Amino acid sequence: MPRPTAAQLAYGSCTVIFSTLAMLLLSQTSSSLGIVLIALSALALGLLVAMTVPLPKPAPAATESVVHERVPAQRETASVSASASSAPEPVRETAGP
Repeated sequence: MPRPTAAQLAYGSCTVIFSTLAMLLLSQTSSSLGIVLIALSALALGLLVAMTVPLPKPAPAATESVVHERVPAQRETASVSASASSAPEPVRETAGP
């Protein structure tokens, strides 16, 4: 299971806090059993909200193959070792005055 995002944590926490306050104010309960039931139901509701927040969609697999196709082929370049192993080319200079 992936880690929750910051948005999931924020939405879940706000849901727990506000739903607990709303249910306590609306029910006007003063018994400890009622308070525990309201707190547990608020926690369940917060978990439900946090898990239903839409996650970022992963990139489709077709996009990856397109990216790999657009990478240019490796070109051969002259290196010092390659030029040293081949025969040296004559250097032509213009004659001076």
